[in-house]
This record gives sequence, C-alpha cells and structure tokens, in this order.
Amino acid sequence: MSQPLQIHTDVLIAGGGPCGLMLANELGRFGVRALLVEPKAGTAFNPQANATQARTMEHFRRHGFAQEIREAGLPPDHLTDIAYFTRFCRHELARLRLPTARQAEAAIKGMGGSWSAAELPHRVSQKFVEAVLLRHARKYATNEIRHGWRLVDFEDTGQEVRARVASSDGANLQHVRARYLVGADGARSLVRQQLRIDYAGATGFRRHFMGGRMLAVYCRAPGFYDLFPHDRAWMYVSVNAQRRAFMASVDGRSEFAFHAAIHEGEDADAWTEADARRIFSEAMGCEIPIEVLSMLTWTAGHALVAERFQQGRVFLGGDAVHLFTPTGGLGYNTAVEDAVNLGWKLAHVVQGRAPESLLRTYELERKPLAQRNTAYAKHFADSVGLFPATPELEADTPAGAQARQAASAHLNAHVRLEFNIPGVTFGGRYDGSPIVVPDGTSPPPDTPNEYVPTACPGGRPPHAWLEDGRSLYDTFHVGWTLLALGPDAPDAGGFQSAAKAAALDLQVVHHANPGLLALYEAALVLIRPDHIVAWRGQDDRSAGAVLTACTGG
Repeated sequence: MSQPLQIHTDVLIAGGGPCGLMLANELGRFGVRALLVEPKAGTAFNPQANATQARTMEHFRRHGFAQEIREAGLPPDHLTDIAYFTRFCRHELARLRLPTARQAEAAIKGMGGSWSAAELPHRVSQKFVEAVLLRHARKYATNEIRHGWRLVDFEDTGQEVRARVASSDGANLQHVRARYLVGADGARSLVRQQLRIDYAGATGFRRHFMGGRMLAVYCRAPGFYDLFPHDRAWMYVSVNAQRRAFMASVDGRSEFAFHAAIHEGEDADAWTEADARRIFSEAMGCEIPIEVLSMLTWTAGHALVAERFQQGRVFLGGDAVHLFTPTGGLGYNTAVEDAVNLGWKLAHVVQGRAPESLLRTYELERKPLAQRNTAYAKHFADSVGLFPATPELEADTPAGAQARQAASAHLNAHVRLEFNIPGVTFGGRYDGSPIVVPDGTSPPPDTPNEYVPTACPGGRPPHAWLEDGRSLYDTFHVGWTLLALGPDAPDAGGFQSAAKAAALDLQVVHHANPGLLALYEAALVLIRPDHIVAWRGQDDRSAGAVLTACTGG
C-alpha cells in the first residue's frame, strides 16, 4: 500500500448516485471544491429508478441539461403509457396514455393549471441520468470525481472533517481534510452507521405486490414487441394470481427492467438465470427468449426516514436518509432535491456569504418532505399492492369478464392516482422554515393529484411562459433572484444595496407583464438559488432584514 497522501477540499461527498452527482453539480456552479468518491467503477449499469418527475426536470433545466436528459432513454416517439395486463400477451386491463418525449416538448407550452410547468416528466432509466450528471459534474474544475474509491472512515473534529478514502482494490489510501462531509452512500450508508443514526418510520409491509421480497432482472428481449399484441407502453404491469410483476422499457427496443414479486417459501437468492426466464414467462403469458444482463433481489415495503439528516459537519442525503417503496418514483426524485437544497447552503457558508446556522435548515426543510413523500409512496403502494388478483381474473367465462371489468375500474383509478401526481411533484413546501419569510397567507391544501400554483413563500415559484417563448425560470439568476413585476414595479435598490453589503449574488429581474404581477400577487418576489419563494412584498423597505433572515442570520 502506498504512502497516504493528504487532500484538502471544501466538501467530501461519499456516493456517486443521483444525490451525490447532483450535489457535485450544485457545488460546481458556485465554485466550491468537492471530492466525490464512489466504490463502483462508473455510473450505474442497472436501470434502477425509471421515472424523472417534472420538478426534477426543471432542476435539470436550471443546469442546462434537461434537453440532454430528455433525449436519453426511450426514442423520442416511443409511447410512455403505463398499462396493466393479466399477462403481457393476454388481456389489457387499464392504461394511462401519456405523451412521448417529442410530444412533451411541444405540449408543455400549452398546458396550465396543475401542469403549468417548464418541463413535463420524462421516462428515463437512472443509468442514463447518472451518465449525464457525471459528464456535467466533470466540467467544473473545482470537482474531483473518483470512481473505484470508497470512504473508509471519518472524524468530525468540530473544525473540520478528517477522513480516509481508499481505492476499491485496497492499493491506495489517502487522508482527506474537508470542511464538510455529505453521506450520499445509499441505504446501507457507512456515514449514517458511523454516526449511529437510525431510520424511523415503518417497514416490512406485506402486500400481494410491492410489499415483500422482489426479483429484479435487467434483460434483453429483442422479440418482445413481435409477440406483444397491444399498444406499446413505457411501464407494463402484470396482474394475475400466479405472479405479480412490472417492467419498464429501458431503451425502447430490446432492454427491459423487470421486477416480480417473490412468494413466501421461495428461495430467490438461489435462483439461476433459468429461474429468471421462468418468472419472466409467467408475466408474459407466452414463451420468449431473454438474455439476462443482471439479476438481484430487493425488498419493497419501506417508508423510512432517518432520525437526523445532520450531525455536526456531516450531512446525509438520498437513500441514506429515506427509503421508499418505489411507487410514484419518489425515491430518486427526492434524493435529487436533497442535493438541490443542500448545495447552495453549503456554498454560501463555505464562501462566507452566510453563517453556519444556515446549514441547520437542511434537516428542518428536507426531513418533513421526506416524511411526506414516503407517506405518499406508501399510499400508492397500498392502492396497487393490496388489490387481490384472483384466478378468476384470467378465466374466459362471464365471471372472468366481470372480474376483469372490476379490475379495470380499480386499476384505471389507481394508475391516475400514482402517475398523474402534479401535487406531489410541485407541491412540496418548506412552510415554517426559519429562512422563509411568511406573509400571512396560507398555501392551498397538499393533495397528490392536483397542484394549485401559488407564490405563498416557502414553495415553488408559479411558472409562466413569456411572450418571447422562454420559460420564466430561464430568466432566474444562478444565485438570488428578485423579481420586480408589473409595469410600475417599485424600486429595488434597497435589495441591491443589502445584497452587496452581505456579499450575496443577487440580480433584479424585471417583468412588466401584468399577468405575472397577478400570478405572484406581489410586486417584489425573492427567489432562492434552489427556486423556492423566500419572500414577497410590495416594497424594499425591509430588504436588509429579509436577506438576513433568508440566509440564516
């Protein structure tokens, strides 16, 4: 083993999944030094998460690579429907029709209400997302990203974090001195375990489906579409008494991410590729050759959130602090927003733009959102997983037809409950946060399937398309944005002076359109770097106090 070397950095990131890579992008934008270590040799090989929510796509747009993400995964004209069948080759039971990637680009500009947004969701496997995140994170000179390296241990001295990182083969060991450590190192997080932070919540939910052990098979099935007798989809769900399963198209041609329920008494850990082919055929309802690219088992039925998200100079994000049953696709998307929330706060403190007290708001803001989102995911899992699939469902009899009709009614309602979720996507809020200045108004109710745009401080800014075709969000500054709205917008000099005195990077953005003034219900609106409304008002008289409060002072 070579002589240990010492590395100095601002932020040490353990874990190179979506949370860690997004954090590297956030820190890179602000010029903060970061060292990311990830034990795997590269980004994910397995598809893993398969749905990028619209709010996540808006954050990718903020970084300038939403279009790159949208072009990854499925071909632009591939259907992105979610469809339910007794078996893939037999009866279709329910379907939610959704736009293709190409259609989504055009459709979003004409949508309003709950789907007033800069981006629509995109059906793309995590393996493709990670590759894009990595490519962009590497563009920043302040980032050092090491695959094939792992965090060995660490000590928080109170003044800094001293850690050891090692190459996966054990040949190299290096000492790291960082101002902060972020554990984005997954469900078995070494960082969380060393801090002795436990999960709280519930686990071990037993359901017919999405509650218990699951088999995951990443496979290639080039003959699938030749045998499949229905319209194509992105997500295929098999509902029968023999084997419940779901499958996502990875590339729109031949690669699929297949997941099937494992029954009590089955020793799936001993299953071979032949068993994987057998289980796949049970969901298909016909024989089809498949090439198994990888297979593993996992457990569905979690709604767990860590007791703490921070201890001293150490933070946790992603699966290290919240574990989901993957209904609704909320785990990966929540992980990305963890990074979005934490990134600007670390940058402001590292660069002396805010006191360390700002960092305490990470847990205050993100923990309630994790609890909210795991609860929603559990609700979705109950809706589909507790539905019983009886043998009668496949019978070619009047009773069988009646059973399929009842299943269709339930599943058509369920698919809209789980997959048409603008309320979940856009409605997450930081009400009660000490760095949000309330104005006495209350937000609309939090419901999963409806979103009411509101500029009430603490939530996502309402979106609008501008007359020149740009998204309103495209006019926001990288740092702080002060929207000055309406044809007679008040003077914003107080905010500019206060920001200069506090070394805050603030830009005033004027929009004279009266419609935006009506949408935001205030002439001046302060937008945080993570695109959250921090304050709104009619003049700049309290500018200094507002900026102090919103940066943790």
